[in-house]
Amino acid sequence: MIPNWKHIAILGAGESGVGAALLAQKHQMQVYLSDAGVVNDRYARELNDAVIEFQSGGHDEARILSADVVVKSPGIPNHLPLIKKIEASGVSLVSEIEFASRFTDAHVVAITGSNGKTTTTALTGHLLKQGGINVQVGGNIGKSFARLLAQEPLAEVYVLEISSFQCDHLIAFKPRIAIITNFSPDHLDRYNNRMEAYVAAKFSLLKNMDENDIFIYNTEDEWTQRMRQSLKINCRSYGFGVYPAEQSHAWIDEHQNLIINNETIMKTQDLALKGQHNARNSMASSMAAQLLQVRKESIRESLTNFDAIEHRLESLGSIRGVTFINDSKATNVNATWYALESVSKPVIWIAGGVDKGNDYTELMDLVEHKVKAIVCLGENNQKLLDEFTGHVKVITETRSMEKAVKMAFSLADKNDTVLLSPCCASFDLFDNYEDRGEQFKYWVRQL
Repeated sequence: MIPNWKHIAILGAGESGVGAALLAQKHQMQVYLSDAGVVNDRYARELNDAVIEFQSGGHDEARILSADVVVKSPGIPNHLPLIKKIEASGVSLVSEIEFASRFTDAHVVAITGSNGKTTTTALTGHLLKQGGINVQVGGNIGKSFARLLAQEPLAEVYVLEISSFQCDHLIAFKPRIAIITNFSPDHLDRYNNRMEAYVAAKFSLLKNMDENDIFIYNTEDEWTQRMRQSLKINCRSYGFGVYPAEQSHAWIDEHQNLIINNETIMKTQDLALKGQHNARNSMASSMAAQLLQVRKESIRESLTNFDAIEHRLESLGSIRGVTFINDSKATNVNATWYALESVSKPVIWIAGGVDKGNDYTELMDLVEHKVKAIVCLGENNQKLLDEFTGHVKVITETRSMEKAVKMAFSLADKNDTVLLSPCCASFDLFDNYEDRGEQFKYWVRQL
């Protein structure tokens, strides 16, 4: 049921905030949007063109506290004084995901986890689209959920990547299908360095789901299994993993066949996405597609023709025998582990950015065996320098993507790989991981 909200305040003028503003305006709400920083030129033009009132460089607290509902963008920390005031005032405080969900009855497939969620989201959307379903894909990638509902309101299914931050302030949000890919330490600085709090944030996706809904989970993930045992989960649960387990509905058999619900789908060697981690992503997406009535033949074909995700192990080709790979989406240790593990040639590794409490020890064996040189790219590279000095032949640093690419190329020999897999957030030098990846690609092209 569409809520009876008349006055809305929106905090943050990024994709989530602007999407919420467009959706609110579509439903005849009076919108006030504010951002503590400078509003991006593209979003400012969009807001002006839509005649939506916004403020940059601060917030009008009186207007915010007098609103019927406040929508908080996911990047805004919960501990800020303004957020505490809103909570104390009794004004409804919701996330953009929660706000948008009030305006649709379509099925939602919500996908979260530490790694693989972008690939799984895009692949699920691809399987559903190829299967003849009117689907839109967004959330934490591409368009926000609110923007999709403002601009593409007739989809049968919305497939959403959802970050842990977007799980904050969920109240009635109820996916038809929720997928949790796995857990590894990420964003712990936002969760008082408590892994339990980070995991619990993502599991909040399930709190309103019932016996008509479906939870798809990784049977091989320790934190997922631990949380499943400690929570009362009311929806049906379907497990996946490379190796069959008691709860498995998807696995790989001894002949390297991908099995879904006891049916052989295809040989894993024919999957478009390679590696065990991508086999798991393919299982999760296939299970969701099958549960939404996509035929097995369509699933099989779609798994073979899916294109890789931009900024996630994206091959850029070779220059003078040196291969370049853009893995800017890798913003934590586990994601970079997969990247290093997947590269067979000697690596010149470009890493760095905003450290989120990373423990680099699990990378050490791969670094010592595969990495020839490290180019640290960030405002503050000291932690990387301290961790890896003495473990590679060369380690250097810069605060410029242009210089990072040129340094890496000069350090590489024929048949080496230059891998951008930052292991850190991007916000020190770049707008986001997409901006970081695009700059990497630009300077590679200049070579």
